Formats: sequence, structure tokens, C-alpha cells
Amino acid sequence: MDTIMKRASFKELFGWCMFDFANSSYTTVIITVIYGDIFSRLIVPAIEDPENPYRNGNILWAIALAISYVLVVISGPIFGAITDFSSYKKKFLFGSYLLCILSTALLFFGHKEGQIWIPFILIIISNFAFASGENFVSSFLPFLGPKEDLGKISGYAWGIGYFGGLASVAIVQSLGSITSENFQNLQWVGPYTAIFFLIAGIPTFLFLKEHTPSHTKPEGRSYVEIGIKRVLFTLKDSAKFKDMSLFLLSIFFSMASLGIVISFAFIYGAQEVKIEDNHRVVMFVALQFTAAFGAVLFGLIQDKLGALRTFNLTLVMWIVSIMAIFYVNQLTEFFNTSLGLSLNVKWVFVGITCIAGMGLGSTQSSSRAIVGMFSPQSKIGEFYGLWGLSGKLAAAVGLFAVSFLQSIFDFKSSFLIIAIFFLFSLITNLFVNEKRGREVAINYKEDFFS
Repeated sequence: MDTIMKRASFKELFGWCMFDFANSSYTTVIITVIYGDIFSRLIVPAIEDPENPYRNGNILWAIALAISYVLVVISGPIFGAITDFSSYKKKFLFGSYLLCILSTALLFFGHKEGQIWIPFILIIISNFAFASGENFVSSFLPFLGPKEDLGKISGYAWGIGYFGGLASVAIVQSLGSITSENFQNLQWVGPYTAIFFLIAGIPTFLFLKEHTPSHTKPEGRSYVEIGIKRVLFTLKDSAKFKDMSLFLLSIFFSMASLGIVISFAFIYGAQEVKIEDNHRVVMFVALQFTAAFGAVLFGLIQDKLGALRTFNLTLVMWIVSIMAIFYVNQLTEFFNTSLGLSLNVKWVFVGITCIAGMGLGSTQSSSRAIVGMFSPQSKIGEFYGLWGLSGKLAAAVGLFAVSFLQSIFDFKSSFLIIAIFFLFSLITNLFVNEKRGREVAINYKEDFFS
């Protein structure tokens, strides 16, 4: 049976939370807010299509990210299983940290109009390193406290992470607006982000402890061999983890949606709603606060209402928000006609995205905590590898889906796939039993060598 974990020291918790603060600079600046827009509108040449002139940029951006997630899918479960048999969690995390920083800094040299393939490859490498690091740092979570505290701890870290995103974007904004005339200054976006990540990540490696592996490595077996065999063993043994398997399927659908949201929210705003710099700034700042508030709030709710119910609540919030964004013009007209207001569509869009932002951190944070609750102590790294596999494979599928749909429909219509994926996730969770899943994890006995 699993031993009862004690709460880690404040110093160690601080070190763990600071990695979320640090790596948020990459996902916020490079993937979500700034560089994605630079890549799709300025680096990739526009086409003569008045309805969707940036279609090629959008599709290439989606493909680059999708490829990076496929690479994480291939490596994640094996790396996770290896860390269960070695004291290498921290080393793997450090390696992914350095690779992400280096490849992000190198975007400086691939930042020219029409020069597509250098930034395309660097985005694949840097996002692979970032996503791998997410898996590695998450595998420390179950060692930081008892299972009933994991939602709270995860929520705090995710909330702190949004302030990292806020600080990093504030620094990068000093480079000026995203225009062709300002292109020379924009080449510093990568190096600025890399330096922020480098400095902010230092406390993690000073204070976070490496934990003793659950098993010692058998003589004559390589870590890769053990990793592959344990993943295959877990898949064969999946009947014992029915609720974990169903929840990973649910995560697949929800993370497919979030992958699109994170990669295209600001691009959608710029291209479909025509938001300008003032809308972008307000939307970004407000999103950081609402997302941080949502992560902490739902982390507290989760420990009282239950992790799965909280996760489902965030899915409902997402579905409503995505439909409101799709019908933002009609919604604005309804408010103005019914309530006698004079609202602007662009500001209504900003307001809806800020409400949706409350689910941005809480959906991911609660899913991370649920995986920890459903994981036997001896399979923590392995199951977080499977969590990464499900989430990253989903992101790849979601991005491929939205890029394919853009080749058939317009950008706006292809965006509806987000609400559909969230609905599938919600339906899948109707078959997950949180109490049963926790009991299976507690009572599981490792028989890999028996």
C-alpha cells in the first residue's frame, strides 16, 4: 500500500511552484500571445484570400506545434518510466529546461520575413522541450504532500505561473507592436523570453529535492528497455486502472481543445474579431489574473467538491464560453438591443475570453491533480508520462484538426471543434468514479518483477 506523504517544506514547495512561474514565459510569449502572431502574419507570407489571408501561416504554426507534441507522445511515457527507476527526475527536468532556453534564444537568428523553416524547426524543438519539462516537473507533485492536498498545491503553482506569463510579456512588450515596420526589434522576442526562463527557473534547481526511486534498476537492463517494458506492462495491466484509463481519454478530448485555445486565441482575435493593440493588452493582462484566480479558486473548491466534479465544472464553463465567442456578434447585438447598451464587439470578445480564462489554469491544474490521485506511488513517473502522452497527442490531433478544417471551412467555423472536444470530455467523465480510482491507487501492489 502507498505510504502517507507529509507536506513538503515551504522552500521545496516554493522551488516547485517557481518552475510554473518560469516556464509560463515560454508558453505565454512564444506560443499564445506574441510569437504565434508574428509567425502567422509576418514571417509566413500572406496569400491572396480576403477571407483568410493568413491561412498558410496558421496551418504551418499548427503543424509545427503538432509535430512537437507527437515527439513528446513518443518519448514521454518512456522517460516517465525511466525516472521511476532512477534518481534522474531533476536531471531530466534540467535537460529539458536548457534545451527550451537555447532553442528559444536561437529564434533571434531565424527571425526574417519569408524565412520560414528555421523558426519552424526551432518552434518544434523548443515546444518539445517545454512540453517534456511539464511532464517532468508534474511528476514531483505526488511527493509534495498527501493526496488530499494535491489540488491545492497544483492550483497554487498554476496560479503563480500566470504571473510569470504576465511579467515576461510586460518585458517583451517593450520591443514594440507586431508590425512589419517593427520587425527588427521583434527578433529579440526569443532571447528576452529565454533569459526570463533561465533566471526564473533557478530556484527550482536550488530547492526542489530529488526523491528516492520506488525500485532499483535490475542488473543487465538499460533504462530504455525498462521504460518500454513498463509502459507495455501498464497498458496490459490497464484493466486494474479503469478510472485512470477513462480519465486519460477524457483528458485527450479536453487537451485537444486547450491545445487549440492556447495556440490560436490571440490569433483568432486578431484575424476574426480584428482586435487591436489596446484590446490585446487588456485581454492579456485580464487573462493572467482571471486564470490565476481560477486556478487557485478551483484548487480550493476541488478539495471540497471533489477533483472530478470540479474538472467537469470547468468543462461546462468552456463550452458556454466557446459558443459565446462564436456568436459574439449576435451576443453583442442582443445586449445592445435588449439592455439599451452600446457595447463594442471587440470588447465583448475580450470580456468573454477573460471569463473563459478562469478555466484555463483550473482545467489543467485539476487534471494534473487527478492523475496524481489515481497514481500508485510506484508508477508516478510512468502515469505522468501517460498523462503527457494523452495531453500532447490530443494537442497534436487538435492542431491537425483545426489546420485541416481551415483548408475546407473558414477560420471561424473550424474553431467550433473546440466546443465539440470539450463536450466529448464531459461525456467521458460520466463513467469515471473518483473514489474507486483513488482506492485502486492506494491498494495497488507492484508485481512487475513477480
